[in-house]
Amino acid sequence: MMSSELYYRNAIKINASPTEVWHALIDPEKTAQYMFGCNVISDWLVGNSVVWRGAADQVDYVAGTLTIFKPGSELAFTVFDPNGKYADLPENYLTTHYILETKDADTLLHVSQGDYSKVNQGEERFKHNVSWDQVLQDLKNVVERGNH
Repeated sequence: MMSSELYYRNAIKINASPTEVWHALIDPEKTAQYMFGCNVISDWLVGNSVVWRGAADQVDYVAGTLTIFKPGSELAFTVFDPNGKYADLPENYLTTHYILETKDADTLLHVSQGDYSKVNQGEERFKHNVSWDQVLQDLKNVVERGNH
């Protein structure tokens, strides 16, 4: 295991209200447009499951548990690849965390994912992580276009 924390962290300014950005984070039809064709499936109750399911193939690509749900401001959940080459144990789950901040007429969306230093094959998983930079740009485009 690595000794120091290892997180992906970034933020993107989106020309939309926090409500519009929030809707894109939790609406399965919207998530499929920016998260590799996956619908997010959850009842949005803290402690319950969050699953990222392929819209075309119905395969569950990411599974986890909702840990924070503050509508319009903060969302967090654990994530695990059920198709990965590591055991489905709590110590192999990462946490994805979104914070929405109002910035003038825009929303600043902060995202972090980690701690890769604490999970099996963490350094390798970090290197081959989803391209968050592209996901954030695609999310921004979806929200600003107002697609439905």
